[in-house]
Amino acid sequence: MLAERHEPHGLPGPVFIKRLHTPATQARRHRLVEEVQLAYRLHHPAIAQVHQFKVRERKPYVIMEYVDGPSMDTVLCLMAMRQCPVSVAFALFVGAELADALEHAHSLTDDAGRPLGLVHRDVSPRNVRVARDGAVKLTHFGAAYSHLVGREETQGQLRKGDVAYASPEYLQGSPLTPASDLFSLGLLLLELATGRHLFQEALNGGDMEERSGLHGVQVEEEPSLPLTCMLAQVQRYTPEDVAHAVSELPEDLGTALQQALRRDPGARQATAGALRDALRACLGREQQRGGGRLYGRKEAAEELTRLIADASVVRDQVELEDEDLFPTKSRG
Repeated sequence: MLAERHEPHGLPGPVFIKRLHTPATQARRHRLVEEVQLAYRLHHPAIAQVHQFKVRERKPYVIMEYVDGPSMDTVLCLMAMRQCPVSVAFALFVGAELADALEHAHSLTDDAGRPLGLVHRDVSPRNVRVARDGAVKLTHFGAAYSHLVGREETQGQLRKGDVAYASPEYLQGSPLTPASDLFSLGLLLLELATGRHLFQEALNGGDMEERSGLHGVQVEEEPSLPLTCMLAQVQRYTPEDVAHAVSELPEDLGTALQQALRRDPGARQATAGALRDALRACLGREQQRGGGRLYGRKEAAEELTRLIADASVVRDQVELEDEDLFPTKSRG
């Protein structure tokens, strides 16, 4: 898929033009149009706005808000480069913004006031960006699932998105609810706050001998790691594993993450709004522990700048997707 930045007339600010996969069948073409139409309905400061859908020379393109800043994937790489995670306050700020965006999406209704049942189902580092001004943006609702009346339902066995951040029920082909997005957000926040993914073993290759429950699995997009490894991990992890993973975090944040990362969707927070409120309360207490200094976009932008500067020391050792983050080297 190709993507370019443009500054066209008639749209608010620069946009991101992304070439989409050309659907192979009429049914998939229909579903693609429906997914973009769903994205039009999303209007939230922490969601990158989708402006238009175009077909040129029989190739589909989506025109969306351009976010001037790195993806969370790049932020995690920068953390690894400097060998230190971001502050707890940064993770809490990002998490609360994303949870608020998900609450908006999950609460959407159709023109008759009926719930759309929208689930992003790809809340992963590649689909979150942090602008240079500190704004957090959730992007790419193109994989979204919905119960929109009259909409062609996505096949039950179809997997889209980044397997590394998928919920247990999604990997196992069970019915999706908004709670699936909460699990994905929990995984992302845990990694952001600690520098380590809960299922690090799977990310490193895992146990390829464990293949139970995979008969008939179909994958529409190439996953970021073997589906077999990830499924084996989510089938065997325990609450104790999560408790160990959050043990060095503030107790209130650890408690919120432990709930979001429950295997049973019904045991997670009731809504994204509930998780947002918990994270904002945690951020308030973190600010008190830090002497009462508020933490918002300005502070997030400052921390992002420091992270980039710290990582620039070893920039030649790592190839980043967002290389333009670093200042251009002067020639002596």
